[in-house]
Parts: sequence; structure tokens; C-alpha cells
Amino acid sequence: MLAAFVLIQARPDAITDLGHALADTEGVREAHSVAGSGFDLVAVLAVPDHEAIATVVTERISKLDGVIDTTTMIAFRQYSTAELDASYDDFVG
Repeated sequence: MLAAFVLIQARPDAITDLGHALADTEGVREAHSVAGSGFDLVAVLAVPDHEAIATVVTERISKLDGVIDTTTMIAFRQYSTAELDASYDDFVG
């Protein structure tokens, strides 16, 4: 399973409805409203392959009402909370 993060610029009046629409989109695991980045929403994808990322972003997300622009980041590695906690302990310890 591949993970990808889609950063979304949206029309201000569409953010709430768009967040719900993203959460209901096939291939989207989570949707979050965000601030301070120039983006309004982030969709977290969980899909089987790269072709599915292209399908979700270009055929589903970008066609939702209120989407102005998207930027997609594909994850290479996933780190569990336990691994992150251990690395933090090493850093401060």
C-alpha cells in the first residue's frame, strides 16, 4: 500500500464542504483542514500503486467543486510512533 499527501488550495467558501467530500472520496484515508502553509486542506491517500495515486488526484480530487490547485507528495517510508519516540529519546538523551 502506498501513501501520498495531497496539499490542496481551495476556495475559502468551499473548505468545509470540500473537507467532507474529500473524506468520502475513494482512496482518501483522511482529510484535514490546515493553516499556515498556503494550503487549505491535506488529503492522505492510501492506495495500491502509483497509477491509483494518479487516478485519485486527477480524476477525483481535482474535479471536486472548490479545488483551485493541488500538490502531491508520495511517501517513501512510514515510521511508527514507537520509532519516532525512540529517535526523540536518543536525541534528547
